[in-house]
Amino acid sequence: MGAREVEVVIPYSPRSPQRAIHEAIDEGARFVVVVAHRRMGKTVLAVNECIKRALLRTNARVCYIAPTFRQGKAVAWDFLRHYTDPIPGVSYNETELRCDLPNGGRVRIFGADNPDSLRGLSADFVVLDEVGLMQSRVWSEVVRPLLADRKGGALFIGTPQGRNLFHALAEQAKLGGEWRLFEFRASVTGLIDDIELASARQTMTPDEYQQEWECSFSASVKGAIYAAELDRARTEKRVTRVPIDDAMLMQTAWDLGVGDATAIIFWQHSPAGEIRIVDYHEASGEGLAYYASMLQAKSYKYGVHTGPHDLEVRELGTGKSRVEQAKALGINFRVLPQSKLEDGIAATRAAFSRMWIDEERCASLLDAIQNYRWDYNQRLDEFKSLPLHDWASHGCDALRYLVMSAKKEAKLAPFKLDLRWVR
Repeated sequence: MGAREVEVVIPYSPRSPQRAIHEAIDEGARFVVVVAHRRMGKTVLAVNECIKRALLRTNARVCYIAPTFRQGKAVAWDFLRHYTDPIPGVSYNETELRCDLPNGGRVRIFGADNPDSLRGLSADFVVLDEVGLMQSRVWSEVVRPLLADRKGGALFIGTPQGRNLFHALAEQAKLGGEWRLFEFRASVTGLIDDIELASARQTMTPDEYQQEWECSFSASVKGAIYAAELDRARTEKRVTRVPIDDAMLMQTAWDLGVGDATAIIFWQHSPAGEIRIVDYHEASGEGLAYYASMLQAKSYKYGVHTGPHDLEVRELGTGKSRVEQAKALGINFRVLPQSKLEDGIAATRAAFSRMWIDEERCASLLDAIQNYRWDYNQRLDEFKSLPLHDWASHGCDALRYLVMSAKKEAKLAPFKLDLRWVR
C-alpha cells in the first residue's frame, strides 16, 4: 500500500506584511531582515516560518533564538505548540523547548544569553528574535558558522534598540544580493488604528514613540545610561579608527566573571589626557591561563592591568585569590578599592568627552555601551536605581574600572616657565 496523504490545516492566516516576508524567503532570499513596529505579528510570522522550513526538508534543523532562553519560552514556545498541534505524530520536549515533527524535522528554541549551547550544531534555518538585544558576536561567531554546512538561511526580526547588531544587519540588507530588508512603520502599515497611536504618543516620550512605532534606529534606547554621551562621541567623530601608538604603554581594565563573561578593555592614556580605547576582548567559561595566553598573543607592551576589588577574595578550593593566581601567570593586577556604583557611572559619564573608541576592534564594546540601561520595575512602571544585569554589563563594568584607573594615572602635565626681563 502507498503512503496515505493527510491534509493538515495550520491555524495561521498571514497578514499582508507577513505574507510578503514568507514569499521573499520562498523566492530564495537567504538572509531576511525585518524591522517592524510593535504588534505587527513578528513572532507569529517567525514561528510559522520555522515550522514551514522544518516540514519542507526531511530531518531539517531549525533554531529559534530569543535574547534569553527564558524569553524564548515565554514568547515563542506556546505559539510553536499551538501551530504544530494539528500535525499528526508531532512530539514535544518541554525541557529543551524542542518540537519534533513526523518527517524528522526539528524546531528548537534557544537563548542568545547562552551562545555556547549553539556551538557545534548545524541548521537549515535560524530566526533571531529582537536582535537589538543580542551581542554582535552571537551572529558572527556562533550563528553564521552553523549555517555553513547546510547553506542555511536566517530571518532577523525586531524593533530598533539603537545602533547595534540589528542596525548593522539592516544596513547590510540594503546592499541586496542574498539579503532582503523589510521595514514596517505603524504610520504606513495601518495595522494599529490612529486613535491607539495618538494615545501612545501621549504616554511615551518622542524617542520611545519613534523607536517602538516608527522603527527609528537613531532614537535613544529606553533607559540607556550612556546614550547621550555615546551619541555625542559619534557626532564628534570620536568613534572611528583609533591607531595604536607603539610609543605608549597599553593599559587594560578587566571585569572578571566566574560563572559569567570576562571583559577586557585595552586602552592608552595620551599625554594630552585622551583615553584611547583601541581593543576589546570578551569570553565566557575560560580560566586565567586562557587570558594570559591571549595577552601574550596580542604582543602589546603592557603597563597597568586594573581589576575590581573582589579579585583579592580567596577561593575556598585553592586558598588563593585571583590576584595571586594571575601573578603566577605573569599578570600583575592593580586592584581598585570598592566604590559606589552610581559614583562610578557618574565618573564615566564625565570622562566620556575624553574618550576615543575604535569602531572596528571595539564593536562589541560599543554594542554594550549602547544597550547598558537602567533596570525597569514593571509593577511600579518606573526605572530602578541600578542598571540591568545582562550581557551589556560586562563591557560597561570594565569601562567603569578603566575610568577609575585613568583617574589614578592622571598627573599634572609638565609645564615650563619662560621668565624674561621686561625692558
